Amino acid sequence: MATSRPSERPRPRRLRRVGAALACTLLGACQTPPAPLSVPPPGPSAAVVGRVAASASSGAPAAPGPVAPPAPAPLEGRDFGAEARLLQRVAACAGADALPPELDAGAVERHCAALGPKLTSFRAHLGKVRDFVAGVEPPTLPTTVVYPFAGGDVATALAVYPRAGELTTLSLELAGDPRRLGGLGAAALDRSLAALRRQLDELLATSSFSFSDTLKFTQHGDIPGEIAFVLVGLALHDREPVHMRFFRLEPDGRVRYLSDEDISAADGTVAARRKESWFPPDFSEAFANVEIAHRARAAADAAPLAIHRHVAANLGDAALADNGALLLHLAAKGPVAVLVKASSYLLWGPGFDLVRDYLTGHMAFGISDSSGLLPEVATRAGFVLETYGSFLGTRIPASGAGTRAMVALFRAGPARPLPFRFGYVDTSSRPSLIVARKP
Repeated sequence: MATSRPSERPRPRRLRRVGAALACTLLGACQTPPAPLSVPPPGPSAAVVGRVAASASSGAPAAPGPVAPPAPAPLEGRDFGAEARLLQRVAACAGADALPPELDAGAVERHCAALGPKLTSFRAHLGKVRDFVAGVEPPTLPTTVVYPFAGGDVATALAVYPRAGELTTLSLELAGDPRRLGGLGAAALDRSLAALRRQLDELLATSSFSFSDTLKFTQHGDIPGEIAFVLVGLALHDREPVHMRFFRLEPDGRVRYLSDEDISAADGTVAARRKESWFPPDFSEAFANVEIAHRARAAADAAPLAIHRHVAANLGDAALADNGALLLHLAAKGPVAVLVKASSYLLWGPGFDLVRDYLTGHMAFGISDSSGLLPEVATRAGFVLETYGSFLGTRIPASGAGTRAMVALFRAGPARPLPFRFGYVDTSSRPSLIVARKP
């Protein structure tokens, strides 16, 4: 989750007229089918087909007996599942699989000794979040979750929405190239893991977000920072990656998984920055967007797969108006649960109308800190707001009118305690949480 993101310079109001396709997106009238979220169900196994054919030719019924389980259908695109599991073992200290001989076990042990206590502390924090939110969420809500301005904060998203079958995070960060870890010597691995710990420190110090200046550094190095953040988040919830694929969005919003040929063709090029003030990545555009299928570690093969997709995108109007594929992709999800946290108060001001319109048009239930939708915007969209904690003002620059409106919201409601930090704190260093629900 990132903060300190300066607002994009607002464009003229013509950005609201982004064409018929985007208009139908924001109005929720698009009929584009959602992209497949998991492996499609396979057809009958070869054994079953063979027995049926033999029975038909002989005139005799097929012999009774157990049916062999069908082989899983092949995945589209290149699967980096093995690389994801190795990255989680090394970066998140998850599992006990033996390390490949080319990786220095001592460097990993030193990393885990330093990171372990921070993971334990943050896991306890996430438990408080999960227990609290369980008391305010409705018994039924969408299992499709959208988290804009997320940075790499999958850990909080899964604490807030533990039943999420599909989680989509959106932020400026690109996923990163997962192929470099195996070639690192001991000294380079030590340096890379130390850099990762520094990048994780802000999130794991229970601030629940990372500063933008820190997240910029995740776009360089031998450990893909955004993917590492995601894998740490999964490990904190005892979940393991099964498949990892990279994708791009087609013009109609559908997911297209990248093949070996796609990835090889992009090698040697550098991905586009999603914001000019950010560092250029040191990997290709093929590694911008990632999908990770994951499951509960304890249940192993019996556990259903959930999907996390990270889309690297600038959510300012100027960029999003040119990214109709993303708006169509989001609209095709239908009603969603939403999380907004430490978003630099970008949703309060001009320049982010399109993402704000998407949220008000498709959110069925939402949880945010003080940087979420302003009260007037949320209530106009039909939401009732419940406040927890305190809000007396922002600690980073934000709209004065927005600050006054949020202060009034918290003063008007009954005082409800919030026993943990959740994103930003106010000028008195106290946390806030807002629940948005339809009456």
